Amino acid sequence: MPEARALGAEALGTFALVFFGAGAAVVQAQTGALGYLGVAAVFGLVVTAVLAALSPISGAHINPAATVALWAAGQFPRGQVLPYIAAQLLGAVVAAAALLALFGLKGGLGATLPAGSVMQAFTLETILTFFLLLVALRSGLPAVVGGVVALEALMGGPITGASMNPARSFGPALLSGQWEAHWLYWLAPLLGGVLAALAYRALSDTPPTRPQDAQKFVAQENA
Repeated sequence: MPEARALGAEALGTFALVFFGAGAAVVQAQTGALGYLGVAAVFGLVVTAVLAALSPISGAHINPAATVALWAAGQFPRGQVLPYIAAQLLGAVVAAAALLALFGLKGGLGATLPAGSVMQAFTLETILTFFLLLVALRSGLPAVVGGVVALEALMGGPITGASMNPARSFGPALLSGQWEAHWLYWLAPLLGGVLAALAYRALSDTPPTRPQDAQKFVAQENA
């Protein structure tokens, strides 16, 4: 079982993601001041901040799809998967409750709903999550991962909400009661995460981009 502080970090990090990220969508709905670019920037910035602050404690997965991808890539113990996911869901629900207390149901609490067909949304969420988690597995640098989140939120946000994260979708859905096509915000990110883990394994013989892993790779090559 993971340490209590690791689970606390996952809950806190996911709270921050939903409070600031989904909260930006709520503020946009209320004021119109942020626009899609502003909302995407907030998502990218909060992910960057959370990874920088909490990665040393829990790895800062803040996403069930990331936890599953890390397990599938052989980088995370199976016994810690469910506790991590439970902590992430708790953080997301508490954040959605805080948004509800502050703003009411304005903007549906940032709930993710498909703007087009369900199949279009499912495919897009799978692809977005695949690239996000492949970058996270290969790099892990907070600014890089946050930049990808902002990029994908800007591109996919108008179509699906660019969730890429079951917890991010679950909290607002639970508190707003908006469950339309909610299943795809679980299945597509989890599928994208597993595919990212497979791609990571296929690319494992190439030099990693994380500095600490690169040092290990060079040492192995020169052994």
